[in-house]
Amino acid sequence: MRYGSSPFAMPPVVKNLLIINALFYVASIALKAGLNIEIMDYLGLHLPMAEKFGAHQLITYMFLHAYPDPSHIFFNMFALFMFGRMLETVWGPKRFLLYYMVTGVGAGIIHLIVQYFEVQPVLEAITFYMNNASPENLQAFLSQWYRVPSPGFGSFVDQYNALLYTNPDMAIALSKEFVYNYRAEYLNAYVTVGASGAVFGILLAFGMLFPNTVLFLMFPPIPIKAKYFVIIYGVLELFMGVSNFSGDNVAHFAHLGGMLFGFVLIKYWQKKGIY
Repeated sequence: MRYGSSPFAMPPVVKNLLIINALFYVASIALKAGLNIEIMDYLGLHLPMAEKFGAHQLITYMFLHAYPDPSHIFFNMFALFMFGRMLETVWGPKRFLLYYMVTGVGAGIIHLIVQYFEVQPVLEAITFYMNNASPENLQAFLSQWYRVPSPGFGSFVDQYNALLYTNPDMAIALSKEFVYNYRAEYLNAYVTVGASGAVFGILLAFGMLFPNTVLFLMFPPIPIKAKYFVIIYGVLELFMGVSNFSGDNVAHFAHLGGMLFGFVLIKYWQKKGIY
């Protein structure tokens, strides 16, 4: 049976990607509930400066999703199912898998670059304090740059306040130890998961291969050609990424990274005549 002969038929790569993502999702929940193991600590994408970073995470992160709310994995897998099947049918399994992996890894790289610039001010503030430790500078640091709650913060405050007037040198040494440890906690707190980067690469490819295919949106309920849908989505992601709204933890630049790497790869294939 040809892949396109049924609305529910799936080519092999899309089918296996759906299965793998589902297995990782179930494993994440089971390991956390049964053994209190957070799989994202090992397979989620961390900053290269973080203690928990591993090069393998540029691949493994795209198979993990936030839990227990299933909306993250559902919408990613729904888009993969809807649009990935047609691309794999046109390109074949090997080229489609290559495209999926390149856009997923590329999205992770772009996201790490953006995060690097986000964390630099905090790291510079930490370095400044380590070289200029004082009660005034500690207050300034905590007021402006203390962003990731530390489990030992309350205990540190009690000990620091108790030492500040009886043994100020010990208090400063304690504060430097706290800030030094906070640096590791802060960097480890940045973790990215999800297939969204690769999925946005798929959306871009669909818009380029089938530009005049009419899609019917749910919100708002209007028809729109695929090429316009991709353009609008891309502009919206850029706006959301630059705006950086408070409370928005979506990796918008990772989405754009997936689109960027997908665009470059497709243009390369076109140039080589293998598109």
